[in-house]
Amino acid sequence: MSRIHLMDEILSNKIAAGEVVEKCVSVVKELVENSIDAKATNIKIELIESGTQEIKVVDNGIGMDKEDALLAFQRHATSKLRDEDDLYRIDTLGFRGEALPSIASVSMITIKTCSENLGTLVNIEGGKITEVGTCEARKGTTIEVKKLFYNTPARLKHLGSLNNELTNIIDYVNKIALSYPDIKFTLTNNGKIILNTPGDNNLLKVINAIYGTDVARNMLPLEASNDDYEISGYISKPIISRATRTHLITIVNGRVVKNNELNKTIIEAYHTYIMENRFPIVVLNITVDSSLIDVNIHPTKMDIKFSKMDGLKETIKNAVHNTLVSINLIQKVEHPKPEISMADIVISNNQIQQELNLERYEETIPFNDEFIVKEETNITYGNTNKEVETLEENESEKIPELYVAGVVFATYIVCQNNLGMYLIDQHAAKERINYELFLNKLSNPDNNSIDMLFPITIELPLNESIILKEHLHILANMNIKVEEFGMNSFVVKSHPVWLPKGNEENAIRRIIDLILDIKNDFSLEKFNDRVAATLACKASIKANDTLSLEEMENLIDDLRKCKNPYNCPHGRPTIIKFTKYEIEKMFKRVV
Repeated sequence: MSRIHLMDEILSNKIAAGEVVEKCVSVVKELVENSIDAKATNIKIELIESGTQEIKVVDNGIGMDKEDALLAFQRHATSKLRDEDDLYRIDTLGFRGEALPSIASVSMITIKTCSENLGTLVNIEGGKITEVGTCEARKGTTIEVKKLFYNTPARLKHLGSLNNELTNIIDYVNKIALSYPDIKFTLTNNGKIILNTPGDNNLLKVINAIYGTDVARNMLPLEASNDDYEISGYISKPIISRATRTHLITIVNGRVVKNNELNKTIIEAYHTYIMENRFPIVVLNITVDSSLIDVNIHPTKMDIKFSKMDGLKETIKNAVHNTLVSINLIQKVEHPKPEISMADIVISNNQIQQELNLERYEETIPFNDEFIVKEETNITYGNTNKEVETLEENESEKIPELYVAGVVFATYIVCQNNLGMYLIDQHAAKERINYELFLNKLSNPDNNSIDMLFPITIELPLNESIILKEHLHILANMNIKVEEFGMNSFVVKSHPVWLPKGNEENAIRRIIDLILDIKNDFSLEKFNDRVAATLACKASIKANDTLSLEEMENLIDDLRKCKNPYNCPHGRPTIIKFTKYEIEKMFKRVV
């Protein structure tokens, strides 16, 4: 008797559901993507108890006739692939034909759909069709998924809390709404509206609906292209940042994807503009011929492979960097205005806010009466002429003409002009100046060196001396002449003339420490950056150092010449502005 036999179809669908349907958000994702593939322009997602009791997706897409409605729940039944060649040019979000039968096998489903004049009703319980009939002839499809995992107790037990399930769904719907600003999305939970986008193809309006006005008005448009890729979207100014990478949203041909290499490229482009362990908000749309990517890697279809990846990363990095250097990023202190996004209005229950721990709730709504730092901006919603905020100035210079008025706490230089008052952190400003000077010298080495009157002797443990021997060429390229001096000793005989005067020995020792910390993935560019940042910090004037008026004026002039005069190498601001209007408002001269 044969031991091998074919699986029952319902059993195989339940097994497939383990990969396709993990949480409530998996169901929402698959149903919404089907609606998008069906050319819907209005998609409603209605949840009961965060989707654990019911998930209902209503669209106005092309719908299905009776035959297709029944066939759709057969495994590997799809309208999106015809032959093997189609697998290499996938232009739809779904294509595997696994989602609907997998969902149906672990839930109770009701589908109402219509493509012509007659609506079709299908009820399915645990993968078995229990009813087929007719319903109202409303163009589009409505799918209700109830009691998810009711017949698989082990998976039901491992669902997250209601708040966790809702958080995951909100995160997904936010991202898919950003991917398709031309589609109107409405998300509700227990009858409360959580997200409602306009669907008028204005990406900035969607950003505003999700993150609130404070974020929307600090977003910068971005466009770039090369021979293979077109890139567009919005990136946040450095002042808008988050503690996690989850707001680095990459969209490829309308599909939200996760790609560590692209995230790393975006973060590198923000280098020195944003503090370490803080991340910008980015919505990046990448358009590419479908033959240059492979989405058939994982059932979730969130990980894809790119052809010509190096060209894509270079284009993204240059686009982000060029956008940041092209605008005025002086931070401005102003009295906060109450700002509440749509999500904040509808999820008002304090317990839910606390448990969801959605970062935007605490970062976009100033609840106290303190003064907050913002960057100047002038963003409008496309052609609607509805300005988020009107500027009282339009500075073409990175830093305008400033007049030194004094210094406070022996640390902050006070300046003024007819537009307002400015505070400059003397250490951060000098650190930025030195950083760009040292980085330029390291990136463009010359032969200008100076012999040391008293050579420096450096003794190291055996393991570290071996590492240094392997990397002596790095020091030689920097015009630091180092020779072996015994078993584990080295002598430094000359150094480049640009090393900080009076602090040459400390600088050389710090450079050697960085060499000893070199990892396998060595990059000369990143190494030079670390050296420049380290030397700049130690060589700069400090807080409580007293400067003369002439020294303060020279510092400002040198800062003005920097490529990025707004941040120190570690991302801290160098200059903050108090507008004249805000100062007068504090003194009640204006209301």
